[in-house]
Amino acid sequence: MPDYAEQRFNMVASQVLASGVTDERILAAMGKVQRERFVPTAKRPVAYAEAAIEVVSRRYLMDPRNFAMMLDAANISPRDKILDVGCATGYSTAVISEIGNKAVGLEQDADLVRISSEMMQALDVKNAVIVQGSLGDGFRGEAPFNVIFIGGAVEVVPKALLSQLAQGGRLVAVVGAEGRTKATVYLNENGRIGHRVAFDASIPALAGFRQSVGFVF
Repeated sequence: MPDYAEQRFNMVASQVLASGVTDERILAAMGKVQRERFVPTAKRPVAYAEAAIEVVSRRYLMDPRNFAMMLDAANISPRDKILDVGCATGYSTAVISEIGNKAVGLEQDADLVRISSEMMQALDVKNAVIVQGSLGDGFRGEAPFNVIFIGGAVEVVPKALLSQLAQGGRLVAVVGAEGRTKATVYLNENGRIGHRVAFDASIPALAGFRQSVGFVF
């Protein structure tokens, strides 16, 4: 039987720490949450590989390295409320709940909402909730958020999500067209949104966030 605890330890050492992430809360959270439980049984042997894992058609768990680096860029504090957009089976929400005060996992697919909700209950995650709705619309019922985390590459960040940031809030996403994507941090300062590029990143795309195409003459 695989020793998943050892695989988690090795993941943190060889992927997370090796990427330059040293925040003890991130290391502890990723060393605790059982990643193998969030992937299909047939894919558990590769749950800790340095790769994204498809959990249902076209939906992925982000690879550990990029996931950890995005969490680090988000600078989550123990007081923060976080919206996890596109939480899939709930792994990212479970990890984020270990770092912040409250995590809200947003999914639009009913089956994924059910799966991730059941995982929160099975792991006794008390400071996280899974909600259903359009990913691009966010979740105004819990807004504003100190941090919004988008769990897949997007061509554009919708204004609806940026409008749900609290003062001083951060939105972290991998943004750009295919082949030219960068992890980007958006910051709400007195109602004005600025942004900075954190690092180059390549992760699977999240559907529904395409840049609008204007008129072509």
